[in-house]
Amino acid sequence: MRAATAEAGLLVHRKTFTVKSETRRHAVDVKPEVESAIRDAGVQQGMVLVNCLHTTCSVVITDADIEDFVGLMARLIEDEGAYRHNDLRWSDCERGNAAAHLRASLLGHGVAIGIADGALALDEEQAILLAEWDGPRSRTVNIHILGA
Repeated sequence: MRAATAEAGLLVHRKTFTVKSETRRHAVDVKPEVESAIRDAGVQQGMVLVNCLHTTCSVVITDADIEDFVGLMARLIEDEGAYRHNDLRWSDCERGNAAAHLRASLLGHGVAIGIADGALALDEEQAILLAEWDGPRSRTVNIHILGA
C-alpha cells in the first residue's frame, strides 16, 4: 500500500509490505525495500520511520548477524521462564511466546533514519533487520517517509 500527501511543502509518503519469516527466529534485511520507497517518494532530505506492526518482532539497525541477537537474547531472556503470559491461568495466549514479546520490547519495534541527498544516512555495511522472535509468520512492515 502506498499513499503520499503534501503538507506545507513537506512530503509524507507511506508504504507497507509483508515479510514472511521461515523459522522461529529469523532476520530479514528490509533495507532494499526502504531504499526503494525513498526513491519512489522522491524525497531528497528528510527522515524515514520503519516499524513492524507486531509485538514479537524487532526492527534494528546493525551489521551483526541474527545469531548474535539470538545469543544475546537467550542470555538475557530465558525461553522457558516462568512468565505470566505463558500461564493459561493469567493469559489466553496458547503460543507460549512471552520470551518473544520481551525480546521484541527490549530491542524495539522501529527505527528512525535520516535521509540525505535522496539516500539513507547509513553506512553501506549497516542493515535494517526485521528480527522475528516467534515465527514462522507473515509480518507487516510500515514505512513513513517525511521530507522534501
